[in-house]
Amino acid sequence: MQSGGTAQQVARWVALGALFLIPLAPLVVANSYFFPFITGKAFYLRILIEIAVVAWVVLALLDKEYRPRFSWIGAAAIGFVVWMFIADAFALNAVKAFWSNFERMEGWMLLVHLLGLFFAMSAVLRAEKKWRAWFLASLGVAVIISGYALLQLNGSLAIHQGSVRIDATLGNSAYLAIYFLFNIFIALWLALTEKYSWLKWSLIAFAVIETTLLFYTETRGTVIGLILGLTLAALLTAITAGKSARRGAVGALVLISIIVGGFYLSRDSSFVQNNHALQRIASISLADGQTRFTIWSMAFEGVRERPVIGWGQEGFNYVFNKYYDPSLYNQEPWFDRAHNAFIDWLTAGGVPALLLYLSLFGTAFALLWKSPELSRSERTLLTAALVGYAVHNVFVFDNLYSYIYFFAILALIDSQVARPIEWFEKAPELPPLYGTTYALPIAAVVAGTLIWFVNITGMQVAAKLIAALSPSPAGVSGNIAIFEDIVTRSPFALQEVREQLVSFAASVAQSSQATNEEKQKAVMLAFNEMQKQVTAYPLDAREHLQLSYVYRVAGDNANALKEVQAAILLSPKKEGFWTEAGTIEWNLGDMKAAQESFNTAYMLGPQFQNLALYAIAGNIAAGDQDSADTIMLAVFGTTNVDSDLLSIAYYRAKDWPRLIGIWKSRAERPDATIETRFSLAAAYYAAGDKTNAIATINVIVARYPEAAASGAAAIKEIEGK
Repeated sequence: MQSGGTAQQVARWVALGALFLIPLAPLVVANSYFFPFITGKAFYLRILIEIAVVAWVVLALLDKEYRPRFSWIGAAAIGFVVWMFIADAFALNAVKAFWSNFERMEGWMLLVHLLGLFFAMSAVLRAEKKWRAWFLASLGVAVIISGYALLQLNGSLAIHQGSVRIDATLGNSAYLAIYFLFNIFIALWLALTEKYSWLKWSLIAFAVIETTLLFYTETRGTVIGLILGLTLAALLTAITAGKSARRGAVGALVLISIIVGGFYLSRDSSFVQNNHALQRIASISLADGQTRFTIWSMAFEGVRERPVIGWGQEGFNYVFNKYYDPSLYNQEPWFDRAHNAFIDWLTAGGVPALLLYLSLFGTAFALLWKSPELSRSERTLLTAALVGYAVHNVFVFDNLYSYIYFFAILALIDSQVARPIEWFEKAPELPPLYGTTYALPIAAVVAGTLIWFVNITGMQVAAKLIAALSPSPAGVSGNIAIFEDIVTRSPFALQEVREQLVSFAASVAQSSQATNEEKQKAVMLAFNEMQKQVTAYPLDAREHLQLSYVYRVAGDNANALKEVQAAILLSPKKEGFWTEAGTIEWNLGDMKAAQESFNTAYMLGPQFQNLALYAIAGNIAAGDQDSADTIMLAVFGTTNVDSDLLSIAYYRAKDWPRLIGIWKSRAERPDATIETRFSLAAAYYAAGDKTNAIATINVIVARYPEAAASGAAAIKEIEGK
């Protein structure tokens, strides 16, 4: 080992600086970026990791102490990342598999960054003996996050999801929950190995606070993970510790049993049911998880089709559409995750990916308990943290910072058990002069190049997309110009850009402030871009539906129908596609086709009243009143069903008695509005009953004098004067 001189000191401080800035990532919220809670953190993390890795490479060249070592954890991590590279290369949308999108910011690009972080942390924090300091720094940031969550809890700060589930600066309660879970076990681990009494008890108190806050995220899978992790920690302590610690562990097990058992027995009490957080946790049941079980079943169908190579990262939407279960009609229309990290990796990379992912946990557990460098309490609490994380992952997918904690713990274990690699040990250290003359300048160029090509373009698109969706000083033309610019940039997140362009074009087409030229230009731009998207990814049902929407905005219902039919071929059991087809067929005047499409949707999901209404409307419009009445009696128990959709159907079918019946029933309600009563008059007029139409308007005017002018105008129109 030799002194690397100035180059080594610069690289050392750069690497440590980047690594110690990583814990600040949860605080980053880039409001000027699309998906501000995700993209800001992701770009921040990527840049810091790239800097840390490049600086570590310089250190490794200058000093053998920083060179990578071998452990089975490292081998498993390399194997996992390499295999996912292969799986992503064969994905139906390889660009998205590698780069992900703004909503997730994952893909293979995240994995390779995590691998670099793993080796940089393992080497640098081991050589510098800074592991404890890094985790304490992380806890320091967690204190700020907890303070933010407490302010949300008392109503001082808004909850970003618009619910009662706290999310702090992570923007998602599930993300905050796993953040708290890791920090709870880290705080306990550091507390049990801390020599200063004040810091020990501060860490324990902080763990208690975060445990309380975790419950208020109402993330049930993480709560289960925390309870099982704490139970495991107490059990391992009872088995492996000395007599004094064993008694404390047994006491902890008893306390956990009393708390869990007492909560279970009182789950129906008013105290629990009147507290939203407790009530949500008390509602944990197999029936409550039916949606997830259904999605998991669909995922397994996808695995059977591609068991070895999988569908690539960000490829779950193909599985979701192809094997869609109609029972999910009332759920989100698009799922991009199985909501189970293990199944997600099985779907993304096949059986090899799942085995390699599991090997990360397996090697960590095995080597953790073989490490002579870690104390019993450290082994126990790190094991509990990984188990709690694994349980969480059974019910929720991973996120940016849970990945960071997972790989940080893997790197910690690796740094304690890895052994030197002979080839690296024999390689000569770079002379100090070469470090200053060559290594640092080259490293600076490499880091700058990585930052530019991996991040800057994406950051520009994330910012420009927000600008494109916000009011422009140049008006609608200014927004269109921004969209024209960003669709020519990096293919990363191009799908999101194009889909946002579709929504923008639809709003412009309906805007009274946009000129006809602007409307035409916006719609044509959206049309051209979505055609490119569908051509590039013809097996993505969602993109066909987006193109269909553009056609509808342009008034081309015939081609809109063709795109919906293309989506149906890719996802024949998705009721929403059939109702879209039926709606377009209705607009085209093909009532028989609309009837068939609406009834197909209803047959797929007969338990959904909304689909029954579509089927009833389709039957009415097609003149098949008997079939409509049969469904109404079966679903609603009456043939007098109040529905806007049926009102339109009766109007189209010229069934005036039923149309008048709907509006008469509405007008007779105590809370009926003036508009409702005028609609009844309009129904009479449509039926040719001018007498009742005028009489209804006279009643309105008598009851609501402020409607006199409107009533007089309506009567004049009815009388044809």
